[in-house]
Amino acid sequence: MLSGFKEFIMKGNVMDLAVAVIIGAAFSKIVNALVESVLMPAISAVVGSPNLDTFAVVTLRGNDLKFGVLLTAIVNFLLIAAAVYFCIVLPMNKMIERRNRRMGIEPTTEPADPNTVLLTEIRDALKGHPGAVSTEGRHSGPAV
Repeated sequence: MLSGFKEFIMKGNVMDLAVAVIIGAAFSKIVNALVESVLMPAISAVVGSPNLDTFAVVTLRGNDLKFGVLLTAIVNFLLIAAAVYFCIVLPMNKMIERRNRRMGIEPTTEPADPNTVLLTEIRDALKGHPGAVSTEGRHSGPAV
């Protein structure tokens, strides 16, 4: 039983996952600092409020429906997604592209899906065939 546990723990994917979680937790602090200390203050300078929590509050039978809280969460999500994309994904893709160019590695194109190729051929054949059904579902040939 212990040897099975040791084998499980020592598998590469478990260790890779553990490292990814630790790095992700550490990196989330950087992204949150960027969003909370740079981007949100810039937005609140434009909008005039540090968040949208008090925006669009509707009282219904004594209960407050706070749509602004949802808007704040959506804005925070979009800011975090943009920060991750522009600060991590885009620079990493550029770096990989430069490295591949330097090493002479050409980008590979994936082969087309056979189903897509077949459907394209069928569509093209129907377009060229007199009396074929048009894309609107009406008969394009002579009336029968």
